[in-house]
Amino acid sequence: MTSSGAEGLLRTRAAVLHEPATPLVIEDVALDEPQAQEVLVGILAAGICHSDYHYMRGDLSCPLPAVLGHEGCGVVEAVGPGVTRVAPGDRVVLMWRPACGHCRFCLTGRPALCEIGQRSRQTGGLLDGTSRLHLRGAEVKHFLGVSCLAERSVVAEQSVLRVAPDTPVEIAAMAGCAVVTGVGVALNVIGDAPGRAVLVLGAGGVGLSCVMGAMLVGADPIIVADLSPDKLALAAELGASHLIHAGEEDVVEAVTGICPGGVDWAIEAVGLTQTLEQAIGCLASAGTAVAIGLGHKDARFSARINHLVQGDRGVRGSLYGSSNTPLDIPRILRLHASGRLPLDRLLGRTYPLDAVNDAYEDLATGAVGRGLMKP
Repeated sequence: MTSSGAEGLLRTRAAVLHEPATPLVIEDVALDEPQAQEVLVGILAAGICHSDYHYMRGDLSCPLPAVLGHEGCGVVEAVGPGVTRVAPGDRVVLMWRPACGHCRFCLTGRPALCEIGQRSRQTGGLLDGTSRLHLRGAEVKHFLGVSCLAERSVVAEQSVLRVAPDTPVEIAAMAGCAVVTGVGVALNVIGDAPGRAVLVLGAGGVGLSCVMGAMLVGADPIIVADLSPDKLALAAELGASHLIHAGEEDVVEAVTGICPGGVDWAIEAVGLTQTLEQAIGCLASAGTAVAIGLGHKDARFSARINHLVQGDRGVRGSLYGSSNTPLDIPRILRLHASGRLPLDRLLGRTYPLDAVNDAYEDLATGAVGRGLMKP
């Protein structure tokens, strides 16, 4: 990290996406000091997530150029005027949907849908719509208000959550997206489910978190489908009772062979039309398919109307695990600390910032576990 530049700005090395379908570029980016209710965070670890990869490929769009990264953990280095939630030296989890605390979604316990978070995503700025990032005299955008594929980042106070200083940085980073998304679906959408059948389609970081969450809520059987034998093997270690190699078996036939009436819950953690349609096809009467994987911005799916109506089946989405993140992330970390949620077994390879493109190439070609970047 560099303390300041000639213009009096902080500086940081960061992974910048200039255009879709091009590699990330490690740039020396100028960084403004945190303004009112903003926080300067030194990044300790950042997760390698498919969501960033969708923007890198152009499946989804955001204001560019931007410093990517939305799943991370860091330490507070400085705070702007009016900050009360954290202080320098605090270890924090970064949250990619800041919450205002007073809109209708925040007041009903659904801060992932907060209106200010949606505005931040659209503008590529912080909560006031402006950026603290600059490169060669031009503005660089923030990604989901976080931009943690960097040595340091300025974020809104509402985007950080203080955690215990001894929380492992790798666990804290994953908790900010993959884990709260997957475990959150089990806790907040499925709920208490002893002996109820759950299918998870996709055994990446989020899907494996779903498996651990399904174990927590007592689901049985827990069926996992994926194309990778290595990912399926890890799913079995984490609690899956039945495995389906989706490249060799018909998923719907295999699931109904295990559960003749179908499953109560089918969680789609891939973001593809085919897998969401498979999820719906595997449902028992009164079952629900839950879509949690992001796909291409134009992706659509089809379902037989009578299959839904006559079986009273449902299809819904879930963003960020339908979590109240300031409550659920600490709960998840407590479950890990008590040994009930073995998040350390989810860890994959660690990469330096300079190898961030290698990390996303590995992700795209089936890396097992959650990859992490450490500056």
